[in-house]
Amino acid sequence: MQTLYSKTEEKDIAKYVLFSGDPWRVETVAKQLENVQHIAFAREFNTYTGYYKGVRITVTSTGIGAPSAAIAMEEMYQCGMEVAVRMGTTMGLKDDLLGKLIIPTGAMREEATSKTYVPVSFPAVADIDLINCMNKSTLENGRQYVNGITCTMDGFYSQMRDSRLSSKMNRDMSETFTALKKYNISAVDMESSCMLVLANLMGIKGCIVTMTTVLENLKDYLKGDARTTSEQDLCKIALDGLAIYDREVAGK
Repeated sequence: MQTLYSKTEEKDIAKYVLFSGDPWRVETVAKQLENVQHIAFAREFNTYTGYYKGVRITVTSTGIGAPSAAIAMEEMYQCGMEVAVRMGTTMGLKDDLLGKLIIPTGAMREEATSKTYVPVSFPAVADIDLINCMNKSTLENGRQYVNGITCTMDGFYSQMRDSRLSSKMNRDMSETFTALKKYNISAVDMESSCMLVLANLMGIKGCIVTMTTVLENLKDYLKGDARTTSEQDLCKIALDGLAIYDREVAGK
């Protein structure tokens, strides 16, 4: 049966699924797949399935934020997903993280969507085998990574980035970052904790692979070719990581 929003069916979806926030980054991944098939582009969900190094992989998009990421997870799970990897960008809270991969072991649940599934005491943690495979892929692709804890929030212009309205309301974004740094949080995004919670509830493997493209409140960011190259590397690292997982973990 076709899913409600992403318009996908079980026969079209691989057990390995990459999730990108940006629907257009999905096109970058699709170009690296062989025998690729465009499944559907409905609302913010752009979906392809193909083969990478002999492994059947689906790549789809979530749009921005936990509510739509939860829909994407639910509908890929309905189609038989067994391994979920979020591949996206993140806002680093330490100056030396710009251009590095963050592959968190867990995430603070400061978004509201996952709380509609389970109490806040339920942890948002990644699968250790997937983390190790993504770490290995990062090094093999000549990049650096950090693990650690990140935080997922809902309000980009109310918690993470100054805006005309936030100025009018005298909202101080530095309070967000000061509080998170006390907890040694590495980065902030808008989807990860919800997706990790759902992966654990579903009983499937899940992890997060993010590129630090901006620093807190956009005080610095990757520009021009550096940004383009970093996003291309992110896609390849996630694909290679799944190929490593299929060969060295699932294949045992």
